Formats: sequence, C-alpha cells, structure tokens
Amino acid sequence: MTAGGRLAGPCSAEPGDRAPTGSAIIERTFVDQLVLPDYGGACIANIVPALLDVTPDPPTWLPEAALDAGQVVLLVLDGLGWDQLQERRHLAPTLTSLLGGPATSISPSTTATALTSIATGLPPGEHGVVGYRVAVDHEVLNILRWSTPDGDARSRIDPEAFQPHAAFLGQCPAIVTKAEFASSGFSGAHLCSVRFNGYRVPSTLVTEVGRCLRAGEPFVYAYYDGIDKVAHEYGLGEHYDAELRFVDRLVADVLEVLPRDAALVVTADHGQVHVGDNLVHLHGEVTAQVSFQSGEGRFRWLHARPGRADALLEAARAHHADTGWVVTRDETVDEGWWGPVVTDEARGRLGDVALVAREPVSYHDEADSGPFNLIGRHGSLTAAEMYVPLLVGATR
Repeated sequence: MTAGGRLAGPCSAEPGDRAPTGSAIIERTFVDQLVLPDYGGACIANIVPALLDVTPDPPTWLPEAALDAGQVVLLVLDGLGWDQLQERRHLAPTLTSLLGGPATSISPSTTATALTSIATGLPPGEHGVVGYRVAVDHEVLNILRWSTPDGDARSRIDPEAFQPHAAFLGQCPAIVTKAEFASSGFSGAHLCSVRFNGYRVPSTLVTEVGRCLRAGEPFVYAYYDGIDKVAHEYGLGEHYDAELRFVDRLVADVLEVLPRDAALVVTADHGQVHVGDNLVHLHGEVTAQVSFQSGEGRFRWLHARPGRADALLEAARAHHADTGWVVTRDETVDEGWWGPVVTDEARGRLGDVALVAREPVSYHDEADSGPFNLIGRHGSLTAAEMYVPLLVGATR
C-alpha cells in the first residue's frame, strides 16, 4: 500500500456542519434535496480501489492511516447512515472516536447495488446491478433472493454473467460474512472468486477476522447486516438504538484483534428513513399506463405499456410529484446517476419512469412483498439515505 492523503479529524460533525474526509470537504445540506453520488471522490465505489492501491493518486478523502497500514479490514455495516450515526453519537463512542467523515452511497441507495459497487469498485452503470428488483427480459429478478415470480433463477439467469466484473479487482481476498451467503446467487454476482470465511453469529465474525489477520491476510472484507434488518422491521426507534449500541461494541471488538500496523475501515452501503405505514398507492391514471414495476418502495421504476411512455410520465408527474422526484430513464442517465459510463445492459434494466421518494413515503407495489411490513426503508437519493460513514481506526 502507498502512503498519501491527509489525516482526517475525528468523526465529530453535527447536523448542519461540514465534515472533513481527508482534505476533501462534503457540504452537508440536511434538507430534502436530491443528493447525487460523488463518483469522482468520496463514494463507496472508490473505497476498494483506494485500499488495494490501484488508484493513480492517493485519495485525499481517505485518512492516511488506512493507506499506510500493512493490513486492512474493510467492515461494511449494512444500513448505518451518517445522519443516523450523528443523531446517536452518545450511543456509539467507538465509532464516533474514529477518523473520517461521510461518503456518498450510489444510485439507488440499496444493498444489492451498493455492495456490488463496493466489491467491484465500479458505479452501477458499469456493473449493471441497478437495483434490488431488476427488469430482465420482461420479468423482475429479485437480486438478493436471486428469484423471479417463477422461483429460484440461478439456473436461468447466471449470476456471473449478469454481473461479469471481478470482485476486488481480481485479487481474491479473504471474505468474512454469514455462512449461508456463500452459495447465494447474489454472492455469485458480486463476490465471485473470493475466499469465503463464514460466520454464524456476530461473535464469530470477530473470531474469523482475527484468524485471517493472524494468517497474514493483507486485506479482509467483513460484512454485518444487523442494523439494516432491525431498521427494516422496527424502524429507527429503541430497537435501532439497541442495535447501534451492539454494533459499536462489535467495532470495538474488531479493533482489539488488529495486529500492529493494521487498520480498520468502517463504512456502510446506505442510510435509512423511518417510513412506517406511509404507503403511496399509485393513482389509477398512472397504473393504466404501466405494464409492470421494478425497483423498490423508495425508488420505484415504472415500465410503460407499449407506446405509453409519454402518457405515463405526464400522469406520474401530475399525481406523484408532491412526494418524490419523477424522472425518466434518460434524465437519470444524462444527469450521471449511474456513473460516467452506462452500458447497454445496464440501461436496458431500467424502467421508463422512476418515482424517487423525497418525503418519508414508500410507493406501493403488490408484487414487491416480504415476510413483514418494512418500517425503515432506503433506496432514494435523500441525505439520510445517501450519506454513510467512512471511518478509520488503526494500530501502531
């Protein structure tokens, strides 16, 4: 790893402040305006290339402690947004003592897309995992379950062909994640050719990370999904607070197993919004123009019936612009939502019109369901969902 960058200050920004990430500064807004991914700077898609030393110049947005370390652990805490952490600083003394600040997620701010960008170091327009539920040949593929309405899709939609870019730039690092994820279709799409080290309960996540470090692994990727699960099922109340306290102790435990000259980099895939039962059912004039829907509640793609794209856009703007941004596929591409490059495959997986929630609402789709109602949600491009921590702790 090369030295470089500038040492960032502790994670100490309050809402409304500017928070340093190296010498780079992200201007915080904390209002309901659209936040685009910073694909050229402090963005989760750029973390792995920086840590694996393939960027042409050391980034100024990453504390140099991570760039100088002989061994690095990248810990992704699914669902921990920067806003949520700053609002609960008293619950997370370990996390808030680390160096760094916020980075942006990608578009949409959802796990399937974000984890693929973290692993591949690519924006969604290049890797093609453009959402949680993606249109594939006029049916909808649930990326996390790797299923369509017809069931398990692994035999029909090859995960490695769907997302062909090598994870971690082909360096095949040690991965510490839930054991049951090893054979999933989504793992095949975003973690191909890695060396899995599975854990069953969080305590053994720390054990596996320590074992990999003692074996001399220069880079270890670890993933924990508890915050996201709690936020989805319980929202951002007392259950979320309890989980954040636990995660802060988990981070402290990982720091304890770091050997000399090692660093822990902590980030997340997206933040959260407490939606509750604020469901928006599409107006009849909108559904009359819709063939099917993809995406998710806070980033809903509408696929038009043949010849109805203009009518769909007009109806969606007339009835749903009060709660969200109503944009076309071309607008999102032209405005850089997916990165500077958008492949034909990625573009073909997008819908005609997107409803991107600005208010704390979810756009309802009967076909998009799970085992329980989601109280906390994400996917849109608000500050609460788009800004995530990028923090570093190191040993000497």
